[in-house]
Amino acid sequence: MPDPPRPPADITALLTSWADGEHEAEEDLLTSVYDQLHAMAARYLRGERKDHTLQATALVHEAYLRLVNQDTITWEGRSQFFAIAATMMRRILVDHARKRAFAKRGGGAVKISLDDAGDLEEETAVDLVALDEALQDLARLDRDRATLVELRFFAGLSLEETAEVLGISRATVVRQWRVARAWLFQQLSNG
Repeated sequence: MPDPPRPPADITALLTSWADGEHEAEEDLLTSVYDQLHAMAARYLRGERKDHTLQATALVHEAYLRLVNQDTITWEGRSQFFAIAATMMRRILVDHARKRAFAKRGGGAVKISLDDAGDLEEETAVDLVALDEALQDLARLDRDRATLVELRFFAGLSLEETAEVLGISRATVVRQWRVARAWLFQQLSNG
């Protein structure tokens, strides 16, 4: 008779157990985070072309494989896990977009929607490669604001969760989020 399923645990406890080498914790972690990762992936792909070859499930699986192969990360908790997952998904999508653009010799920019990041007022279609380049530019100028964008937009963290991950107040997150969005909007509008 197989072992009964383990009761659901919080993600931080599962990350800690997994980091300590408990193999069952990895399986429980995937079960616990899969729906949230899938929702994140679906949000990224919502604005994509209808014939996009990368589906949400494939994006989740690729990101999860990259996450479980990380041996240099000290897992701190749920928010950090989803922030890193969001970064992984962004890298996968950017790589996919670059390969497609290269294959088409520059055609068919991949579009995503910036309206899914919590409190954006209007939907703005953005070229994913251009957004990635703008984020890299922002990181060179202000790494903290670039990280904030990744947490809010790509990881879908709330203002409170972002403040927790960054170790700053919610009010500071709100101010920096406004500045970062305005800067990105200007960069993407000029591009």
